[in-house]
Amino acid sequence: MTKKRSVLIFSILILFSTPGVSDVFAHSMFNSAEEFYGGYRVQVATSPEFPQIDEPSQFMIRVTEGFDYEEVDRFTMGIRIFYNDQQIDAILPKSIEGSHWEFDYIWKNSGNHIVLIDLYDMKENGQVLTYTFNMGTQSPFGAIFFAAITVGALALTGVVMYIYVPKIFKKSKP
Repeated sequence: MTKKRSVLIFSILILFSTPGVSDVFAHSMFNSAEEFYGGYRVQVATSPEFPQIDEPSQFMIRVTEGFDYEEVDRFTMGIRIFYNDQQIDAILPKSIEGSHWEFDYIWKNSGNHIVLIDLYDMKENGQVLTYTFNMGTQSPFGAIFFAAITVGALALTGVVMYIYVPKIFKKSKP
């Protein structure tokens, strides 16, 4: 019984100490995606996960090569952003040293955007590889979604504690 109790207490401590770790993400971000095409994998994400309209957010891109996902040394990339089948913005091709490109971007429309990422000059033939991603911005329902998830997690934690914590204390009394 003592071993079970110590394992349970240790598990509870781990459960409640985990939110204190701020630099670790156990899941990929909601507004992220990756596509493998032409021997290269392009990953995109935004920070915050759901950007706010007319507020700066960070656009993050990573390029790797092959099935071993080796980071590339440099790449040239351009971006086209579409909303309701209309191109609303473009970022001219830019040469990037390393495999990561991060830049600030301000989204102007609420909802889903189609982002076309053009990867240039990766092989001798000069072919342009185009990757297509869906990226969303914050809508009024986004805050409601996150609030509902948080309330549900807190309710589950309360129920589990209500059921198991009294049993632990009863067993520990002589």
